[in-house]
Amino acid sequence: MTDDPPRLASGFTEADESPGLLLWQVTNRWQAAQRAALKPYGLTHVQFVLLASLSWLQADGPVTQKQLADHAATDPMMTSQVLRALESRGLVHRLPHPHDRRARALAPTDEGRALADRAVAAVEACDHAFFAPLGAAAPAFTAALRTLRTAAAPDAG
Repeated sequence: MTDDPPRLASGFTEADESPGLLLWQVTNRWQAAQRAALKPYGLTHVQFVLLASLSWLQADGPVTQKQLADHAATDPMMTSQVLRALESRGLVHRLPHPHDRRARALAPTDEGRALADRAVAAVEACDHAFFAPLGAAAPAFTAALRTLRTAAAPDAG
């Protein structure tokens, strides 16, 4: 008879069998790598994602806060807070929307677009190094992530 505490009532015999735990662990390591890559640019990862997404989306015309939050899959309230921080740094501005008097059109400033262009190179280099161990499996991994993103979308259920 041992005095070992009972294991968690899990369906897994080993922790490494849990895709959720593995995703959590890998995501934490990836986020740490991204924080380090973005530090020289003075951006948090969410600031980068919103600034880069805004720069990307703006090519198709005026962008609303809702469109930006939907594209980035971020919480609308958090998106608003981050946009205020980016605006206070002179990286984003809000203009009257040309088609909707109630909405504001978001746009990166010239400085914001230039910063996003510089930072995206660092982020993509970080991703390349982080995912390099996947080798030829990287495209299949990316496809699997797209499948999960679609399946987990709020309106997918």
